[in-house]
Amino acid sequence: MKAIVFETPGSAPVFTEVDLAPPRAGEVEVTIAAAGVCHSDLHVISGDWQIATPVVLGHEGSGVVSAIGPGVTDLEVGDHVVLSWVPACGVCRYCLAGRPAQCVLVAEVVAPLGVLHDGTSRLSKDGRTLHHYLGVSSFAERVVVPVSGAIRVRKDAPLDLLALVGCAVATGVGAVMKTANVQPGSTVAVIGCGGVGLNCVQGARLAGAARIVAVDIEPEKLELARRLGATDVIDSSRTDAVAALSAAVPEGLDYIFDAIGKISTTEQAIAALGLGGAAVIVGLPPTGQHARFDPLALAEADQRILGSNYGSVVPQRDIPWLVDLYMAGDLDLESLVSARRPLSEAPQALADLAAGHALRQLLVSTPTPPGQE
Repeated sequence: MKAIVFETPGSAPVFTEVDLAPPRAGEVEVTIAAAGVCHSDLHVISGDWQIATPVVLGHEGSGVVSAIGPGVTDLEVGDHVVLSWVPACGVCRYCLAGRPAQCVLVAEVVAPLGVLHDGTSRLSKDGRTLHHYLGVSSFAERVVVPVSGAIRVRKDAPLDLLALVGCAVATGVGAVMKTANVQPGSTVAVIGCGGVGLNCVQGARLAGAARIVAVDIEPEKLELARRLGATDVIDSSRTDAVAALSAAVPEGLDYIFDAIGKISTTEQAIAALGLGGAAVIVGLPPTGQHARFDPLALAEADQRILGSNYGSVVPQRDIPWLVDLYMAGDLDLESLVSARRPLSEAPQALADLAAGHALRQLLVSTPTPPGQE
């Protein structure tokens, strides 16, 4: 089958032929319908994050179950699924506490080692092992994933759009409604209007926020943020973000979501908080960077800094819920898609994302039938 393989930082990802082994116990094979192109993939390519390589990229995707491994009873061939990059083990203390986004097996084995639950890979090329990215590797015609990483969804929803639910939508909406638990009437700001930030805006609208201030440097993204629910927008290329936020909401902001993950934006989110407010760090910076804040001011103002991993969602529960919201007309997915491209154009799609020319691009796969590779 075809896939996008990345070797080492500084090299370009390559569209090439790879081998995919059948699913083992507790695993399923999924034929990919679409994969979303995310900034997390760029962090890998740039070397900001250290992961096991060579690797098949991609962690946002949707598709149809095409084979099941021994012992799988929760899914069957033909099911429509959204892929989750937290294929939780279900038995660690965090999973048992209802916090699968903090799964120990994912944090200590699947993500850093580039393998599935049993510590091995199903991917190879010319006899050489390839690694999985976050247990998904959706930049491929087919994937094998743990059954917990394939979330069954309704079949009347457009399968290509549902790829976005697996990362951008779950992360953004979840950060607002699950991590921060934004209450009706709250004042909210979102710094960064990319795929995740725009879904923070949508989450704030769904939560009933009274004011939603979107901050970005791209006018087109700010206009889209308005369409998705922002009540105010700030072009931070033209003004100081902290001063502009204070002017927009003089009484102080209850929640500020940093959906970029630069040190400067994290510090802006903390600095612009109102009394009792919460800064929620959603975007992810390069490894090893450190932000500065005044802990005395934070304590005296009764403020909080929250980290949000995968929107604190429970994938098996919340991904179908998000799909239902879309089907009810409460979530806009189509407006998030800036382009649909074939899998072979993934390298250019990544370059366009890095240059700021794209919002969320979908890689739409036309798989080669098994046995005809």
